[in-house]
Amino acid sequence: MRIYLSLLFVCITFTSYAQRPNTEMISVSGTIIEEGSNIPLEYATVAFIDASNKIVTGGITDINGTYKIDVAPGVYTVQFEFISYQTKRLTNQRLVKDITLPRVLLSLDASSLDEVVVRAETTEVQVRLDKKIYNIGKDLTASGATVSDALNNVPSVTVDVEGAISLRGNENVRILINGKPSAIAGFGSTDALRQLPAEAIERVEVITSPSARYDAEGTAGIINIILKKEKTLGLNGSFTANYGVPLSSGITANINLRTDKFNIFNTTGVRYSNSPGNAFFDNRYFSRTIIDTATGNPITVDPAFDRSTEKRNYDRLRTGFNTNLGIEYFITDKSSLTASVFARTGDDTTTTTNLTNDYETLDNLAFTRVRIENEDEDEFSYQFSLNYVNKFNDDGHELTVDFQYENDSETEKSFITEQTTFPSIVASPSEDITSIEDQNEYLAAADYVLPIGENAQFEAGYRGTFDQTVTDYTLLEEAGTTGVFIRNDDISNVFTYNENVNALYTQYGNKFGDFSFLLGLRMENTQLKGKVNAEIETTDPNAVPLNFDKNYTGLFPTVNLIYELAEDENITLGYNRRINRPRNWFINPFPSRSSEANIFQGNPDLNPAYASAFDLGYLKRWGRKFTLTTSIYFQNETDAFERIQEDTGQITSNGTPIIRTIPINLSTNKRYGFEAGVLYNPLKWLRLNSSFNFFKFVTEGSFNDIDYGAENTSWFARFSSKVSLPAKIDWQTSAFYRGPNNNSQTVSEGIFIMNLALSKDIMNDNATFAFNVSDLLNSRKRSSVTTTETFTSASEFQWRERQFNLSFTYRFNEKKKRERGQGGNGGDEGEGFEG
Repeated sequence: MRIYLSLLFVCITFTSYAQRPNTEMISVSGTIIEEGSNIPLEYATVAFIDASNKIVTGGITDINGTYKIDVAPGVYTVQFEFISYQTKRLTNQRLVKDITLPRVLLSLDASSLDEVVVRAETTEVQVRLDKKIYNIGKDLTASGATVSDALNNVPSVTVDVEGAISLRGNENVRILINGKPSAIAGFGSTDALRQLPAEAIERVEVITSPSARYDAEGTAGIINIILKKEKTLGLNGSFTANYGVPLSSGITANINLRTDKFNIFNTTGVRYSNSPGNAFFDNRYFSRTIIDTATGNPITVDPAFDRSTEKRNYDRLRTGFNTNLGIEYFITDKSSLTASVFARTGDDTTTTTNLTNDYETLDNLAFTRVRIENEDEDEFSYQFSLNYVNKFNDDGHELTVDFQYENDSETEKSFITEQTTFPSIVASPSEDITSIEDQNEYLAAADYVLPIGENAQFEAGYRGTFDQTVTDYTLLEEAGTTGVFIRNDDISNVFTYNENVNALYTQYGNKFGDFSFLLGLRMENTQLKGKVNAEIETTDPNAVPLNFDKNYTGLFPTVNLIYELAEDENITLGYNRRINRPRNWFINPFPSRSSEANIFQGNPDLNPAYASAFDLGYLKRWGRKFTLTTSIYFQNETDAFERIQEDTGQITSNGTPIIRTIPINLSTNKRYGFEAGVLYNPLKWLRLNSSFNFFKFVTEGSFNDIDYGAENTSWFARFSSKVSLPAKIDWQTSAFYRGPNNNSQTVSEGIFIMNLALSKDIMNDNATFAFNVSDLLNSRKRSSVTTTETFTSASEFQWRERQFNLSFTYRFNEKKKRERGQGGNGGDEGEGFEG
């Protein structure tokens, strides 16, 4: 019956007002938190009981665990309740003037502990005005896995075979760690997320309609990963070790020491893995028309080969170390200073073997070549962060100041050898490539929150990010097969890229009865600069300029509305304007060298893309067993990025046409979609989770006089079931399917993935053994066919093969089944106005 108390209190309050029309009211406020953890308890109930044991009035706490209730002067028993917690009472309270009652600590009710277990092990969804929060419970398939793997289990999110993260099928998504851009998420790439353990995640916030407090970056929206930071007093933590086949091993430790004045937290991990992968390309070439430079007349050129196939094998050895060490010092009861250092090292070796067959006709083999690239990559990243929070009072009036410095240094060395093995063995000149990348990024931010009255809130702030990346690329080519290497000055160069963003924002939110709104405006100035130390001479007619200096100022309005139809039912409507800036690998002009005939090259001439998005959502809960979330969304993006393949008009030394993949700006990209998610717990031992996303893209635009307009309708769905068996054994199965999709050139087949996991608790529930199989059917492969006027290209790519993994976790001074994931922002930004 407690879940109906808030509605009852509303009725009682109106009745009380009617009975006391001339009585002057007083205000009683306070805070309710969980004993031992200091986690605020949202939706806890407060009741004022008179001498006749009748509830006079009452209310519920907000997200910060605070309440403020008007009551007539008198003597009351004040009762505090929360589901599954022991009730507390303050008796004989003489309340005659505005007062703040002492902080109330509620502890778990042992008789309700089983009920808490069910809740903690279930993925929950909380809806805010500007985001959905997924409190990921005991996800067995993520045991011993990485953050990247865990994201693939979050509704609306997909991770493709190369690790690219998409939100609702759109890769233009911003990844934040604890609300801020971070070296943990990688500098313009998500490679680091493949190394960090999934056990480090506390919750994931999917923000499809970001408020003005967030960066405007990412046209699809924002995925905010909140890392764990234990709130329990004393020393506590956990250790996890895992071993997998193909070789994947690691050890992770989470340790936390908390006292009344400070909190020290550390997550450290070591990983060692050997991840095999493979790819296959089948290119078929047709006659093409070119312009004779002497006469100016068109002529037809037949290809040297009708067909070329490539079979690639990737052998990746990954070793890495990462640590995140921080200390939070509580200056006063309302202010704190947090300093943290994150560091990551990587020593990776990759051997790519490329077997190429060239055919004069479709089945007449002319040449067989073997190209081997041995790549060594040394990487070191570190990040230093300072966070200051000053809460002026318990009503949400606060100032937050952040400073962050990041550095990422990466040295990549590749040695490429090639030889023809048919019809005779002939060695080709080798290549020695060195790429040194150094990136520095500074972040400074300040956010101010001012509550106005009981329900309104004003916010304002500033954020500046200043980023410079220097890439020193050197190509040494062997003179014949003499062993003497000569620098290729036409390709070797130093490329410097600067991205500076200054932003100001303000927003205002209020609540009127069941209706809440949050209106915001953000202004961002972006400066993008690229410079090559010397202009590269080229005869390529499709070459793009390498030096640029661009400056953009944009306004980004946001509107978020929510209407509470009932206590467990609401409708949300959001609008926002976003920007997508080209990342480093999209603008780096140096082509890949793993293949002579199939290359990827960045485009320094890329401009930012802008998008306006609308989102209409609905949420309904039926008790604690069934939750339904749905959304209808639309996005209109201009200058949208699109990766295309084109014939460069150049050929290799063997006469094979060179096919280039390059990102370009298209004119518009309209996206329509619908998504639905269901959380269903029909029985105490059975928990089901499923989601479905259907979308349509309509693209319009041309490049080099070729029309790349297209329509693409696709969908993806996921399903997960978890069964609690006897003897404390849990069994989880998850499945994911992404339907076929296409753009103007390429049609990609659907992908089906199934994962399986088992776990057993031992040692009085302080330890857990888990076994899981990732990609049970070994079907996580990207298969596609690209068709143009001069060639067709069929390809299949598998980044990582089926994985078997065994893990062991030991916890000390931790309550395994009570990870609530709510309350406390863990250092994340943008909690903002909740309504």
